[in-house]
Order: sequence, then structure tokens, then C-alpha cells
Amino acid sequence: MFFVPSEPHNPRTPPSSPINLPQFTKNGGVIQEQPSLSTFETAKPWLVSASGVCALYVHVPFCFHKCHYCDFFSIVGDEKQQELFVNRLVNEFASVAPYIQQPIKSIFIGGGTPTLLKGDLLSKMLEAIASNFTFADEYEWSIEANPETVTLDIAERIADAGVNRASIGAQSFDLDCLKRLERWHAPESVARSVTYLRKAGIENINLDLIFGIPHQTIEVLRNDIQQTVDLAPDHISAYALTYEPNTPLYVREKRGEVQKIDVDLESQMFEETMALLASHWYEQYEISNYAKPKRRCKHNMMYWNNASWWPFGPAAAGHVDGRRWRNIPRLSQYMAEAQLPPVEDVELLSENGQAGEALMLGLRLRSGISSKRVESLMMVPEGQWRRKIIQNHIQNGFLEWDSSLRLTPSGLMVADSIIGDLLMDETSMVDTTMQDPNAKE
Repeated sequence: MFFVPSEPHNPRTPPSSPINLPQFTKNGGVIQEQPSLSTFETAKPWLVSASGVCALYVHVPFCFHKCHYCDFFSIVGDEKQQELFVNRLVNEFASVAPYIQQPIKSIFIGGGTPTLLKGDLLSKMLEAIASNFTFADEYEWSIEANPETVTLDIAERIADAGVNRASIGAQSFDLDCLKRLERWHAPESVARSVTYLRKAGIENINLDLIFGIPHQTIEVLRNDIQQTVDLAPDHISAYALTYEPNTPLYVREKRGEVQKIDVDLESQMFEETMALLASHWYEQYEISNYAKPKRRCKHNMMYWNNASWWPFGPAAAGHVDGRRWRNIPRLSQYMAEAQLPPVEDVELLSENGQAGEALMLGLRLRSGISSKRVESLMMVPEGQWRRKIIQNHIQNGFLEWDSSLRLTPSGLMVADSIIGDLLMDETSMVDTTMQDPNAKE
């Protein structure tokens, strides 16, 4: 039977008993003793702040193989580990759900490979989400999938639970490119997975592409884009290959075993991607994301608009009102806790830092940031220095500012540099070790 999670559950009163945060880890990964301050003796202040959260991110860490470019937390796990993990995750949903008082507008299940979970375990996880949270009208519920893992049974299970969007990691349709990325799927499995998902009733589909792969040519890229648009996805994410530290690809590049493509060729590939997708009526609404009308990814828009979301699962990152953190990225420690996981990399930005972050995220959108919003960000204490930087980039043709502040076509080519200039200075971070998560200035 098709489960419709937009039918809200009865909101529960948040429990009065505290839920312990067993440890607190600051930036740098050094585990510290739990402070004696009462504000950090329990996790309740964190949970109370979740009342306004309207988006969830769930991280499923299991993969059958680690792609060489991937820096997300993932492991190869057996069925027993999967079962223990899902049971732990269900407990985490139940612990946090009573504190979230808003209807959920967006859920994103990433990984790892969520669709690698055994069918019954996948259904159990999805049904726990559907039964624990209230859903808004026109909610978006996405799940990532490796094309080799999408069977008709898996597609029907996720559709029956209420998932209405799937993101498939195609990356390329060229065997040589897939081999260089250490991607273990056959190009024809992408079309097969799309067919299964649509047959199950999921029409909103994203395909991921990567360009700038070593030895990739413009002709190969054009073929990748053509095969992608032939499948008529509603959304396409097209990213330049990045060499993230601590990934096998990064190590191989440093050893000289892999050579990055020429910067000018990568820029040409970016321009070609934009032009070809525009010719097929895909709107480039963010630097790396393209959509058919009304198919922008709602979850990613939450990120770029700096909204609040709650993280579930190991290594999942969260954000609530300027405070960012991530759950411990170790499966054994994550599963050792009964309710909430240990957290690390906790950041609380100053008002100036939050302004820089808002500019960093908002400028990724092609529509940019409204002038009214930009002016308000310029008014924060110690934030006036950004006005001169903005004017310099306008004079150089990289930014334009009328009803909104946004990147020009030339600015898109050097977006990271421009956004980095506006992000924050080193004084923007404030010490979080003695701060009450709910303290007001």
C-alpha cells in the first residue's frame, strides 16, 4: 500500500527528561572532557533549538566500494552491521522527533549508498522517518542511489514509503572515465534504474555528472551530456572533479600517478555544460545545478538559503541558527550510543561570520542575493570591509549589483575566489567551549 506521510502524526510534547551528550568535541577532532557547565551536561539545549527545523539529512554510510574521488564517510559493511545500524538510526529518529515542531519540507538521504541496504532494512528506515515526523504539503523526499543497486523491488519500496525524488550517481557514460573515477557501475545501468524508478511512480529524478576527469575530452563530455538529457531527468547536477585531501585520487595525484586536466580545458568544459544544458531547457539556478521548471532541489535550496536542518547518522552534518556540527564519523562509536550520537566540529559563528556565510551560500545561486538582504549583511558589526571587495569585483566584471548581488558569467569561472574573499576573516569564529547553545546576546 502506498504510504502518504503528508498525513501528520499527533505532535508530541518534548520529554522532560534530558538526553545525555556523552562527549563534546571542538574543531580539530580533539575529544575533550565534557564541560562541567550545566549547559553542556545534557543535550536538551540542542534539542530545544530543533523546534524550528523543517529539513532533515540522513547519512547511510554503507558502500560496496569506495570511489577514489569521494571524501564522504563510507564503509563496506555486512548485513549484520546494516541491521544494527538501522536499529540505531530508528532510535535516533525517535529521540529527536518530539522536539521538531515544524512540518518537514525536505528530507535528503545520502551516503554512502542508501539503496545498498537490504530491502526490509531499507523499508524499516523509511517507515520510521514517515511515522516519526510531520510532513508539509508538497514535501520533497530525496534518496541517493548507485545505479547498480536500483532494482524494481528497491524502487517500489522507496516509492511506497513516500520518497518522491531520487538522485542517481551516473557521473559519466564513458567506461574509461568511470574506471578513472573507480566507479563500479555499467553505463547502461543508469537508464535501467531510471526506468525502474519511473515504473514505481517516482518521476522527479536527478542525474549526477562529473567533468574534468583525467584524459576526458570535450567530445566525451558532450556525449555524456547527450546521454543524460536523452533520459529526460528533471534535474542535473554537473560538478567539476575535485581532488579532496585524504582521498585515493588526491594521493595518486600527489604521487604523479594522475594528472589534472588543464585549467583552460576545465573552464571550456564548464562553459560547454552550461550551453548544452541551456539548449535543452535546463535552467542553471546554481553554479553546478540545472533543473526543469519547478524542479529545483528543495533540499539544496535549504542549504543555499542557510536554513536549519537536523542530521541523523554517523558523519551527518547539521545547522541550527548559526551553529554547525556533525555527528561522530565512526560507526562503532555511533552505534554504541542508545539515543543521540557524540558530536564534533562544533562551530558557532559570530554575526560577522554568519554574514560571510550567507554571502558564500547565496552567491552560488544564479539569482544571487536580494539587495535588501545584502545591505542588511553589510550592516553587521565589523562587516563593512566587504563593501569595498564587492565594488572591486563589480569593477572587474565578476559581480553585478542591481535588484540583487550575483555573479556574472565571467564571475562564474572564478566563483570560488570571489566567494572566498567575502566569506569571513579569521576573527569571525567565536569559542564554543563555554557557550550555551541557546544563549542570547
